[in-house]
Amino acid sequence: MARIDLDNIRHAYMPAPKRDEDFALKRVHHTFDDGGAYALLGPSGCGKTTLLNIMSGLLRPTEGKILFDGRDVTGLSTEERNIAQVFQFPVVYDTMTVYDNLAFPLRNRGVAADEIDRRVTETLAMIGLAERARQKARGLTADDKQKIALGRGLVRSDVSAILFDEPLTVIDPHMKWVLRSQLKELHRRFSFTMVYVTHDQTEALTFADQVVVMNEGEIVQIGTPEELFERPNHTFVGYFIGSPGMNVLPVVLDGAVARIGSHVMTLPGATGPVGAQRTELGIRPEYVRIGREGIPVTVERVEDVGRRKIVHASIDGHPLAAIVPEDEAVPAEPHVRFEPAGINVYADSWRMDLGEAS
Repeated sequence: MARIDLDNIRHAYMPAPKRDEDFALKRVHHTFDDGGAYALLGPSGCGKTTLLNIMSGLLRPTEGKILFDGRDVTGLSTEERNIAQVFQFPVVYDTMTVYDNLAFPLRNRGVAADEIDRRVTETLAMIGLAERARQKARGLTADDKQKIALGRGLVRSDVSAILFDEPLTVIDPHMKWVLRSQLKELHRRFSFTMVYVTHDQTEALTFADQVVVMNEGEIVQIGTPEELFERPNHTFVGYFIGSPGMNVLPVVLDGAVARIGSHVMTLPGATGPVGAQRTELGIRPEYVRIGREGIPVTVERVEDVGRRKIVHASIDGHPLAAIVPEDEAVPAEPHVRFEPAGINVYADSWRMDLGEAS
């Protein structure tokens, strides 16, 4: 396995880029630790696949360097970097058996026959294809072909890193959960350096120890699933992660006091001087309490989603979502309170530290 350093990487798909807007991937300076499990999470077009392909050697960055364990590999091919990469759509050898598809990269590296058999047999059992080991790949479903592609990445024990580019897109929902759990278990057992690209927050949060959230070619936050949920550094992170996402309300700040429309509330700490064009309060629906005290709201609709209800309301025309238990009644004249532990304040979309109120 390897530590991967991204040293001031930028990439443009056009010749002679001049402005920031010309770059599909803006400046990225980050380290993926040896043996870490990471997810690159963000919407389509945010730059996550571009970044993955730069790490693997399929793309050479317009600017910056890639280092594996301190060695500059910017000009090296994927093979020279010793990378295993699994793509969104299955890449398999249709004329080979399932067994031979997995054995192929090991044979190319001169691995002994008994060791090949041990690794391939173990990997086939893990991905649920042991009974089809001698079947030709051409007759398999897209699900099974992608399992072969995953297995071919997992069967090698000598790789610097395993990179996954939305590998579960064609997998049925139940098998997605199974394979994701198996990848996580494999990481625990063998400490592969793994980087997993996805736009699905559930995949990212259940697979990775550290999630790298990207938007518009930039990394906006790196953290554990808990950090991204509890303390989003940017309003985009709060909106993108969670279902429903974080409520973001425009506020006017004065120390430890926030004014939301015509209503005033006390913050859990003082904000200090704010030289921002826009200030906002972020609160996840899980921290909004509906009752008969607090700020009055207008309830627009209530969604029953099983063991909980999502109450869609508004404060002075600004939308607000709250999550309440299924058996909890919504008052006829509803008010809301915000749990202090769930309050975040943002200046021009970036989170501010709330200090002690004086």
